Amino acid sequence: MVGIVGRPTIRRRGATSFQGFCLFAVILLTWLRFPMSIRLLALDLDGTLLNSRGQISERNRRALAATRSSGVRVAIVTGRRFRDARPIALELGLDVPVIAHNGALTKHAETLETVAVLPLPLAAARNAIQVGRAAGADPLISDDHEGLGVLIYDHLSGDNLALLQYVTWAQRIHGEESGAAVRQVALVEEYLNHEPVHLAFSGGCERMKHLEAQLRRELKETVKIFCTTYARKDFALLDIVHPGASKGVGVAAAAAELGISSHEVMAVGDNLNDLEMLEFAGTGVVMGNAEPSLHEIKGLNATTTNDDDGVAVAIERFILDAQDRVTTGIEIRS
Repeated sequence: MVGIVGRPTIRRRGATSFQGFCLFAVILLTWLRFPMSIRLLALDLDGTLLNSRGQISERNRRALAATRSSGVRVAIVTGRRFRDARPIALELGLDVPVIAHNGALTKHAETLETVAVLPLPLAAARNAIQVGRAAGADPLISDDHEGLGVLIYDHLSGDNLALLQYVTWAQRIHGEESGAAVRQVALVEEYLNHEPVHLAFSGGCERMKHLEAQLRRELKETVKIFCTTYARKDFALLDIVHPGASKGVGVAAAAAELGISSHEVMAVGDNLNDLEMLEFAGTGVVMGNAEPSLHEIKGLNATTTNDDDGVAVAIERFILDAQDRVTTGIEIRS
């Protein structure tokens, strides 16, 4: 009788073990397919969230609203000056600090509280201006990390139409505040007696390519240089920042502050200054209109262009649809 009574007990244990194994297998397979949900979305602006007209499409707006409603935090991460990026952060109601100036300045849009700043060392800034002057380039200084920020220049070459358009755009978007946002001085070298946020040169792509090479030779590791190119406009922007600054560093700091791991970060960008951010994120997404070399990097995902709601397409695929699939999986297992 003991043997007869014991047999079903053995079978029950086996069945229980088998059920436990199956449950473990389902959980493991689900984890392998959807390892971690995304908790922080880091977005570049120009060429990414903004279309070619500098606007946020309605589909992108809806996707961002749904993302935030699901509990995912959203951060703007841009090469733009803080002052130029702030209106978009305020318009979208984002509560994560704006990571601006290619990671050199992280600041709250609403309160203007500075979270982190990596100013460009004064000696390096002066050396960069000297190299740029010798090449016939006009320096632009981004200053005032404690306030809204100001763009300083002293001269705009008549043949540098791209730079003229950039300064005109900067003045236009700030309207009545344009006098405080963009300021002309007699000589940049005389103005610069302190560490600025960052220094920039801009112009035609080929010309800036040569200047970038020269700056790298002369300045070596005393600075970090980001080149953002817009080939269709024949416009390139050289941003010179503190050697420890980058979008990737800025996103990593924001994620750490929020208690979020890199695997739970999704980053979307279109240009070379986005690379460190894209590589840091567990999910890196490259826009369809991106610098071609970005599409060749293994491990990065592709979406559509900024004129085809590329940000919304990526959000729907990697955040909203993924959340639905995981939820469905949990319901099945229960």
